[in-house]
Amino acid sequence: MPNISNRAQNMPPSPVRKLVPFALQAKQRGTKVYHLNIGQPDIETPETAINALKNIDLKVLEYALSEGNIEYRKALTEYYHSLDFTDLTPDNFIVTNGGSEALNFAISTLCDDGDEVIIPEPYYANYNGFTSTFNVNVVAIPSSIDTGFALPPIEEFEKKITPRTRAIVICNPGNPTGYLYTREELQKLAEIALKYDIVVISDEVYREYVYDGKQQVSMLAFPELSENCIIIDSESKRYSMCGVRIGCLITRSKKIRDAAMLFAQARLSPVLLGQIAATAAHQNDGAYIRSVREEYTHRRNVLVDLLNSIPGVICPKPKGAFYCVAELPVDDTEKFAQWLLEKYSLNNETIMVAPAGGFYSNPELGKKQVRIAYVLKEEDLRKSTEILRNALEKYKLDFNI
Repeated sequence: MPNISNRAQNMPPSPVRKLVPFALQAKQRGTKVYHLNIGQPDIETPETAINALKNIDLKVLEYALSEGNIEYRKALTEYYHSLDFTDLTPDNFIVTNGGSEALNFAISTLCDDGDEVIIPEPYYANYNGFTSTFNVNVVAIPSSIDTGFALPPIEEFEKKITPRTRAIVICNPGNPTGYLYTREELQKLAEIALKYDIVVISDEVYREYVYDGKQQVSMLAFPELSENCIIIDSESKRYSMCGVRIGCLITRSKKIRDAAMLFAQARLSPVLLGQIAATAAHQNDGAYIRSVREEYTHRRNVLVDLLNSIPGVICPKPKGAFYCVAELPVDDTEKFAQWLLEKYSLNNETIMVAPAGGFYSNPELGKKQVRIAYVLKEEDLRKSTEILRNALEKYKLDFNI
């Protein structure tokens, strides 16, 4: 048998996907599974994007430019100009195969083996995977469900900075928590990045989906960070087109861009068809974004109110994205989530949730928490919370909790 690398053996499993075999088995038994575990919206992709793919008139599906085709980068530039970042040009963008590749480029550009990145937790679970791939260490700073997962005190960041610190990574609005950072919080991060000459990597893929009249503040709003900031963006959640695998890395730093381009050239090119669809999606997209934001606001309100009506459940109301983290009255949400799929159903239906332990550097911190995505229609969210309420009662009886 061939040897398996230490890198592969140390690669953490996805907390979102590792229960998939149990969900498949449940479906094979005839049980309907409501997927609350994954951020796959059921919102329709913009018609302009679908039509662009249907009407492709190309004789050869050729390589795209390594940095992304100019038509799409111009569309991105116009989009960012609409956000008042009028200094950006197509040269500030490197198109990537999803936001995931942009994160990989950012980490590999900034970090060597043994270097460190500081991340407030809970955080997007794949940050563990991306850093593990490059032998980079995550230095986590816990936030608390009691504060709705607000940014930890800036003093905690300063305590963690060492000569090997290369970046602070944030997700704004946050996955998995839905927390929306304030301008004051971001200003503190900008100041500490400049003080220690490190980079802020800001994952802003959920930018459009903020609620209650609030607006997302981008790290691009701090021009003093021109050499110390990388933005990660993606079309997946903005336009409900996860399958096109188109994202981008944005930076004002020529030094960072030139280095990241070496990785972009090594992987040849981003997906051509995805860029065509994404370019079309950006056409007259204002009404689409507004209607989707309204729908997510409604779903959030329905879900969070129902969750908090269940005895023992604690769920802060998220200000953005389409996730929430809920604390459940169970001993272990990993065990509970598997039990939901293996042993439980209500009227031949069950739910799939993402145990939150995988969103922490120390899984014990999320042992009683789950991430829930409100990407299903209201009727399904109501059924799901009814199932959860009943399941919690039965689980307590079965395990004497």
